[in-house]
Amino acid sequence: MHAVIVPGINGSDADHWQSLWERSSAGWKRISPASWDEPEVDDWIAALDAEVGDGKPILVTHSLGCLVAAKWSFANAGRVAGMFLVAVPDPFGPNYPDDGPRFGDDVYGRIPFPTLLVTSSDDPYCTHERSQHFADTWGATRIDIGPRGHINSSSGLGAWQEGRNLLAAFAAGLSVQS
Repeated sequence: MHAVIVPGINGSDADHWQSLWERSSAGWKRISPASWDEPEVDDWIAALDAEVGDGKPILVTHSLGCLVAAKWSFANAGRVAGMFLVAVPDPFGPNYPDDGPRFGDDVYGRIPFPTLLVTSSDDPYCTHERSQHFADTWGATRIDIGPRGHINSSSGLGAWQEGRNLLAAFAAGLSVQS
């Protein structure tokens, strides 16, 4: 499987499941924006565009990376096989940083390729209702994995084998659809 990792703010630490998956998966790439700590939408979009290239990868996103990938998708139909979105934050939610980037302000529309949205029932950055709204708006299949926080290093998931299995099943479905 060819994948491009789109982390959230600060790029996902060494113990994050995205970093662990990347280290154990040949050929996976990670976007490299210059503005990891103070995200600028144009910088992140350009970094994503550069990593996707012409290979039709699966985007493996987390947190703010979900919003970036969704925004990017509207102008890039057909460039990726699908998107695996994990723990989308609500940019209008009460726990979203006041000075956080508002990537989500204009990501309302149907994503033009297969999309799986994985959510947690106790994510402090997005309510159950709001994550369902994202799934409905984007035309994404949504899977709630129960109380796992923001599905990050702090959630104690390690390499998150459950997520890896969800990604493998999603990727297998993409090859059937092709």
